[in-house]
Amino acid sequence: MRSSSMHCTILLIFACTIFLSTTAIASDVCSSSNSKSDISIVHIYGKCSPFNAPHPSSSWVNTVLDMASRDQQRLAYLSSLAGLKPTKVPIASGQNALNIGNYVARVKVGTPGQLMFMVLDTSNDAAWIPCTGCSQCTSTLFSPNGSSTYVPLGCSMPECTQVRGLSCPAESGTGTCLFNQSYGGDSSFSATLSYDAIGLGNDVIPNYTFGCINEVSGKSVPPQGLLGLGRGPTSLLSQTGSLYSGVFSYCLPSFKSYYFSGSLKLGPLGQPKNIKTTPLLKNPHRPSLYYVNLTGINVGRVSVPIAPELLAFDPNTGAGTIIDSGTVITRFAQPVYTALRDEFRKQTKGPFSSLGAFDTCFAATNEDVAPSITFRFSGMDLVLPMENTLIHSSAGTTVCLAMATSPNNVNAAVNVIANLQQQNLRIMFDVANSRLGIARELCN
Repeated sequence: MRSSSMHCTILLIFACTIFLSTTAIASDVCSSSNSKSDISIVHIYGKCSPFNAPHPSSSWVNTVLDMASRDQQRLAYLSSLAGLKPTKVPIASGQNALNIGNYVARVKVGTPGQLMFMVLDTSNDAAWIPCTGCSQCTSTLFSPNGSSTYVPLGCSMPECTQVRGLSCPAESGTGTCLFNQSYGGDSSFSATLSYDAIGLGNDVIPNYTFGCINEVSGKSVPPQGLLGLGRGPTSLLSQTGSLYSGVFSYCLPSFKSYYFSGSLKLGPLGQPKNIKTTPLLKNPHRPSLYYVNLTGINVGRVSVPIAPELLAFDPNTGAGTIIDSGTVITRFAQPVYTALRDEFRKQTKGPFSSLGAFDTCFAATNEDVAPSITFRFSGMDLVLPMENTLIHSSAGTTVCLAMATSPNNVNAAVNVIANLQQQNLRIMFDVANSRLGIARELCN
């Protein structure tokens, strides 16, 4: 039975690599998943993560650098979505992409609910879950036989036409709706389109459409599946229109502690009353992506000289600016980033050096003269907090501008505003009213 609650608050835990000395704190954080109204969302390096892989380094900044170095795969994926012709890049980031700043959500699937940790992604739509009997699956599996509400869908069902890689018999249109999809050059999966209940906090969504994965090839498929928060026809928002009214928001906490907590709110209740908004733009060729109209950038009081066509939204080419939860550091097309960086350097005392993906690093003693950066959107300006603008080295002696240019192998016209620049902000996606809102909030 679906809960009468019109929204649920979801606990986000985003962890990097500074260890706390007491195990009591770890116990308290992990036990928060027992809350009846919360769903824990845990970063791959989080203490409570079932995929708690070895930390790549002993410092949080090096962890961020390590994750940012893998942004290229994510950006290639987003660029493929933005363009007219899809390419064979990961639909979902999977095991490798869990190291790209993604989050996993505690979701219960079936009746009774079986706990799964699914990747939560604002730039994806469909849900995929590895099922019992899956060949080459490497993590917890959902058991369809253990759920009294599981139903495989037939080829005649309208939902079957919404998936790519369909393998239904064209001549008869009968049988089970099966599909195959590729993940980059080394990964693919086959799945059965299915119905079952999905539990989100107090809410249980019946007859949720997802792919029950039967076979995996390669290492890029999400270990326990993916839950899409995009706005396409198979997304969570599209399948729960009457429950959440096409509205959700999240608040991502700072990267500066091993334990992080924030919240994802589903539905219109509990959202900020006074919040600045900008229109959401829609690419009809790739309706999942959340485009916004970035009209300019200020460094300090200076408006950076950027030709309008470098920021303009163009659905035919995919050009424009995307808000994305799965990319670590904000990336701009090369001429946009170069103009921003050069103005930032003019107002900051050098000399400058590079560190990983960052090419504008300088002595931390000069941080007090570093200018603020403002993103100018239609109808709204966002002045980035300094913690969203700069990243400090582990030794604390060096600080870097925490943005970069897009890699050469992706759509050069796509700008991506990433999660490092979104921390300690409430980001609200109101799809029903085609607007995106941003408000300051201490997510911790």
